[in-house]
Amino acid sequence: MNASLESDVAPGAADLVADLDLDSYLDRVHWSGPRAADARTLRALHRAHVTTLPFENLDAVVLGTAPSLALADIQDKLVRRRRGGYCYEHNTLFAAVLRALGFRVTGLAGRVRLGAAGATRPRTHMTLLVDVVGEPEPFLADVGFGAALGLLEAIPLAPGRETLVGRRRNRLVREPDPAGLEDRWVLQGFADGEWRDQYAFNREPFEPADYAVMNWHIATHPRSPFRRSLYLQRTTPLGEHREIAGRTLTVTAADGSVVERRDLTDDAELLSLLRSDFDIDPPAGTAL
Repeated sequence: MNASLESDVAPGAADLVADLDLDSYLDRVHWSGPRAADARTLRALHRAHVTTLPFENLDAVVLGTAPSLALADIQDKLVRRRRGGYCYEHNTLFAAVLRALGFRVTGLAGRVRLGAAGATRPRTHMTLLVDVVGEPEPFLADVGFGAALGLLEAIPLAPGRETLVGRRRNRLVREPDPAGLEDRWVLQGFADGEWRDQYAFNREPFEPADYAVMNWHIATHPRSPFRRSLYLQRTTPLGEHREIAGRTLTVTAADGSVVERRDLTDDAELLSLLRSDFDIDPPAGTAL
């Protein structure tokens, strides 16, 4: 095993909470509400994170390396500097925040279906299951999916129950597991008159060591899309979503409809958009 990978798998959940600078995180996401382990706080803090911190894979594309999943490094990158991250970074940080507030959090792994065209992908997406005292179901929380139909707020793990946050619609559906094990859950988003699968998961717990392996594969494997192409995503407080995939900019309204799509041919414009539209300060010497 690579030595850098070994260093990423050591911390457990308790260590992550001990290393957290909660005040700095809350300042970064502009949160001044109550620090209570209830559903209202969970939903509001989830939305504050999603609409403040961008999704990006610059470490893999520009630096050619896997980002560190050590909480101190994630905090330095996402909280102290004008950077974003992808699912492992966002959800590792958010899980530590929730645990510090008194929530019980279980890490899960999903198979992304968005853009898969029916193909079965490996379980490489990190998502979270959050237990809230007094609530009949746990909540699915995911501040690291990034996509235009991802979650703005955490939603109850209840099949078929539609949630509407602003103009963004989501729901969870259940599918039988062909092996006869626990049913799969599928997160869906609604756009252009239809429900679209985002990713599928079950409730098997995953540990930091599991995400370290996934992170290394996604960031360094030569066939990984996150190694070969730039991905930037950001959702505004009003729910508008901006994405750069490769060299294509797509702007999606809060209801999931595409309002703009164009190719970016000028490097200077692309770097300018990173700062202005995505609130990212690129690493020194970034060449795209």
